[in-house]
Amino acid sequence: MRIGVPKEIKPQENRIGLTPDSVKTLVSEGHQVLVENNGGFEAGFDNDQYVKAGAKITNTASDIFNDADIIVKVKEPQKVEVDMIRENQIVYTYLHLAAAKELTEGLIKSKSISIAYETVTDDNGRLPLLAPMSAVAGRMSVQAGAHCLEKNQKGRGVLLGGAPGGEPANVLILGGGVVGENAAIIATGMRAKVHIVDKSEARLKQLVQIFGDKIIPEQSDKVDLNKLVAEADLLVGGVLIPGAEAPKLVTKDMLKLMKRGSVIVDVAIDQGGCVETSKPTTHGDPTFIVDDVVHYCVANMPGGVPRTSTFALNKATLPYLVKLANKGYQKVLSEDKNFLAGLNVHKGNVTYKAVADVFGHQYVEPGEAIKN
Repeated sequence: MRIGVPKEIKPQENRIGLTPDSVKTLVSEGHQVLVENNGGFEAGFDNDQYVKAGAKITNTASDIFNDADIIVKVKEPQKVEVDMIRENQIVYTYLHLAAAKELTEGLIKSKSISIAYETVTDDNGRLPLLAPMSAVAGRMSVQAGAHCLEKNQKGRGVLLGGAPGGEPANVLILGGGVVGENAAIIATGMRAKVHIVDKSEARLKQLVQIFGDKIIPEQSDKVDLNKLVAEADLLVGGVLIPGAEAPKLVTKDMLKLMKRGSVIVDVAIDQGGCVETSKPTTHGDPTFIVDDVVHYCVANMPGGVPRTSTFALNKATLPYLVKLANKGYQKVLSEDKNFLAGLNVHKGNVTYKAVADVFGHQYVEPGEAIKN
């Protein structure tokens, strides 16, 4: 198969879909790989590395969309890219469609086969292709939040870990999944006071086994969330419902309880955000203020560390891509129900229920869709 890797064009997005080593693996399997000129440069991969791995360098994204059977990206296709997607072309990337009506409509119209990294599952119900970027975003959330707490960033002027004679900051993490756990790694390492809220008692017990008394576990149905929000210097939103819009756990009214200069980092912004006042921002202009609370809502946080992120992403996504290219999508998806869960749009039909429900489209069961 011909596998195409265009340069990412979302603002301040410097990751790339494939590393040179991943290209080498695909070429060794007999596939042709097309990489856009300087597509990996900002992640530290130059054209020569891709050529040595066996890739062909193309001048423009349109060359790739015209020629490739599979498009491999990192972020969701932008409008100019959606317009280039061909019927029956496979698009393999993060999509986050539940928060993107225009993109959903564009993919339906394209009649492509669109597979979303973030809804591929494993036998334990986890999300193996979302996990590496969630880990990166979770760790970055506390770094970013600590920076935003500085006075010159309009924050409270609080050092996360405190100092002799000064108390550490209060960090409230909503969601104890991959984002929450990785946020806690950094927050506890910086010696902040860390509360983690999750609905699962079993998950909270796991987190206590990992962190011991460095965290304070809080079960969501047994805690006064208003009180925790009011006490927080840094609030990290890491709530996830796979493939669906994030629930709004922090309302506009709750924001008024927060201290002047406190910080919200809404990692769930890719799925619409778990804070009612959140709106997507970019690395170039990452924050805004509502009711004296600093909001950091960058929708592609791992893009700020593109080299680390590209390596981590490829480790997870490449094995699936190899199978996809070797067997074809119909065979591999029919054999693997977990990979099938990644199919969001198929030849004009919405095949992920949460996306169909949020936009009022007819849902077509993915196993039935791929038979056609």
